Amino acid sequence: MSLELVLLVLALICLGLAQHPFVTYPLSLKLMKKLWPHRAPPPPARKRQIDFTICMCAYNEEGVIREKLQNLLALKQREPGLEILIYVDAASDQTAKRLRAYAPHINFHVSPARHGKTYGMNLLASRATGDVILFTDANVMLDMEVLDKLRASFEDPEIGCVCGNLIYTNAGASVTASTGSLYWRLEEGIKRLEQETGSVMGADGSLFAIRRSLHKAPPDHIIDDMFVSFWVLIQGYRIVQSKDARAFEESASNATDEFGRKARIACQAFNVHRLIWPHIRKLNFLTVYKYVSHKLLRWLCIYFLALSGVFTVAALAVAGYTWAAVVLVAAAFIGFILGARYAIKPFSQIVDIVTSMAGAGLGVWKSVRGERFQTWTPVASLRKVAE
Repeated sequence: MSLELVLLVLALICLGLAQHPFVTYPLSLKLMKKLWPHRAPPPPARKRQIDFTICMCAYNEEGVIREKLQNLLALKQREPGLEILIYVDAASDQTAKRLRAYAPHINFHVSPARHGKTYGMNLLASRATGDVILFTDANVMLDMEVLDKLRASFEDPEIGCVCGNLIYTNAGASVTASTGSLYWRLEEGIKRLEQETGSVMGADGSLFAIRRSLHKAPPDHIIDDMFVSFWVLIQGYRIVQSKDARAFEESASNATDEFGRKARIACQAFNVHRLIWPHIRKLNFLTVYKYVSHKLLRWLCIYFLALSGVFTVAALAVAGYTWAAVVLVAAAFIGFILGARYAIKPFSQIVDIVTSMAGAGLGVWKSVRGERFQTWTPVASLRKVAE
């Protein structure tokens, strides 16, 4: 086999690995759904009342905390037995002060020092009394039917974790927000396909719930939503999505903010991967395939794309088409400049996608180097100015 053919094959393999989480993976789930659909057991004859505890962490959320509390208290008015627990991670703004105005209706802990979200969620989970713990973020608004929809899912004894359906509300704010909203709709669609073939691969911290008896406290430097949800799967229970348990959030509208957010999340997620992989790989083949496809390969996309480009250019040069290699590199460079400086579709969208992937790739690199993100700062473009 000639060198240029070897390089071309390597380029195609890397390109295939890069697109798999977004194209061939969901297509494979559609095929498996037809061949091996998951069959849920019949609902129990007697429905047991399930009580909820809502846990939420906040740091410098003075711009959204009042709206969030009104949202939670509206839920409590519909369900008086609802327990609301909030942890404030040594906020330097008016978050704690605004919380105190609602003290008769909620339980909250204000830390004098920063420990991070996972520490706070572990503390709240240890104090929870509800049958099911619902985790949510300060900037996420919950639909008024969310508890009823989640409760219906937990009637199945095989289900240990239920993800909500997150809807971004500001798709028209910018190219970055539009791209983020499109990506998340794809993500939610993949979750539904995963559920129809067994189990969803992990939960997102904006809205998910687990049976309290299944909660395992992750280390403080580990991202809590991924670890907690996957530990439910490791214990032999299913993770599913309730598409009617809706939550609403604004996506990042600034590419720089999104890059930093992706780097932080990917670093934390890859740290979780190293902890849970010894357990995940012991599960059935389908679950391992879904985990590798949905999680592991997605974090590495930018590396596969870069290698594909390098191999393609090298194949053209070795084959004697140096001019074509130069044209290809120049076209990619010009397209990136146009997308980065001007809101010209599809160039601007492609730049946002590549930037997001690059942030995830940087996060993986940071994880490999041993870096951690224990504390967090709310993304500037997602937070309102306090009234």
